[in-house]
Amino acid sequence: MLAALRRFRFTEFQLLVVPSLMAIVGLLTIFLARTGTVEWTWRDIWVSLAYVAMLIGISAWLSISGFKGDQVLFPIVAMLAGLGLLMTQRLQPVLEAKGAAWARLPERQLIYLAMGLVLFWGMMTFVRQLDWLRRYKYTWAFAGVLLMAITFVFGQEVNGARQWLDLGIVTIQPDEIVKLILVVFLAAYLDDHRAAINSVWRLGPLNLPPIPYLLPMVLMWLIAVGTVVLQNNLGSALLFFGIFLVMLYVATGRTLYVVVGAASFAAAVYIAYQLFGRIADRVQNWINPWVDPWGRGLQPIQSDYAMAAGGLFGTGLGNGYPQFIPVVETDYIFAVIGEEMGLLGTIGVLCLYLLLIGRGFLIALRAEDGFARLLATGLTTIVALQTLIIVGGVVRLIPLTGVTLPFISAGGSSLLANFIIVALLLRTSDPEWRRG
Repeated sequence: MLAALRRFRFTEFQLLVVPSLMAIVGLLTIFLARTGTVEWTWRDIWVSLAYVAMLIGISAWLSISGFKGDQVLFPIVAMLAGLGLLMTQRLQPVLEAKGAAWARLPERQLIYLAMGLVLFWGMMTFVRQLDWLRRYKYTWAFAGVLLMAITFVFGQEVNGARQWLDLGIVTIQPDEIVKLILVVFLAAYLDDHRAAINSVWRLGPLNLPPIPYLLPMVLMWLIAVGTVVLQNNLGSALLFFGIFLVMLYVATGRTLYVVVGAASFAAAVYIAYQLFGRIADRVQNWINPWVDPWGRGLQPIQSDYAMAAGGLFGTGLGNGYPQFIPVVETDYIFAVIGEEMGLLGTIGVLCLYLLLIGRGFLIALRAEDGFARLLATGLTTIVALQTLIIVGGVVRLIPLTGVTLPFISAGGSSLLANFIIVALLLRTSDPEWRRG
């Protein structure tokens, strides 16, 4: 009995009370706003009850299995994923108005969330060490390049970006898989060749790594630029190259690599802006959406109005007007949060992301070997950059680029990839399990 109590993850279990209450009370609030009545039955909140049961079950299993990793990360993720579940349930009337296919999105999102939690449980149960990720780094790299090539040739174009693959029964977003592959490959490659990359030869005023180890860096630049030009996908290009620069800096400590890499990427994007009208249109729409207020400018304009209408405290869950924002369930879900939860709500959500990012980097700092440290850094950088890119796009600090808001935006590929990130971070946080 005492041994079982010592293994129990009390901190995690106590923190899970908050997302559990949020899921139940939030759904009741949405039900009240939708029906105008306080009369409800258990069937009306079964979605939240099922979610809470999954959270408790996973936490209990981690305790039973003797897992000794981080106890704060999973509750933070549970808060964000629970908020995403509430937002898709809140948007159900809006989606129903779009047609029968859209009306099933909340149901599909619940299934994706359940699949993500099952995948998370499976990885925490059966993946007991991470050496196999390092061992097959070139296999992962080949798979990633192949997947991007397949997407370019056979992918579907949605909103001007070719980033979807239709597999018949399901449509996936390969970029969500590629970003994980990229982190695994870079973590293994940079750790294996850290000494060689840090050795330099001079080219004028520049200190460069040996040419054989410079080629992968050039390849990363080409992949990022190719993603912009060939797929019209600036968001993924920013994400891929940002991950590369952060991990390269952590591995080498050389600021020059980051400066040169960022400058070369910015120059390539500027040239693409001059040559390709679709990229120029996106930038112009960011600078002044009122040029075409009923066309491509409708999204940012309605988003601005929604954020302004929210004020400090918001209009309340279910009391906003998200139906006026196109593609609100993915690109502009943060605008709905701003309208219905207000400035305080958006600050709270951003604080959750800051806690998640901070916890991820803390796990990286505590890692005992270079590969695990770089892996945790790269995985955390994914969440940080995606949050920065999409939130910055919604509030118009930068052009909107179409990446998802982690754990909150609708999308099965994104949700599954995010739970893989959390599982790998938790595995990295436990030295005993990481060593197998």
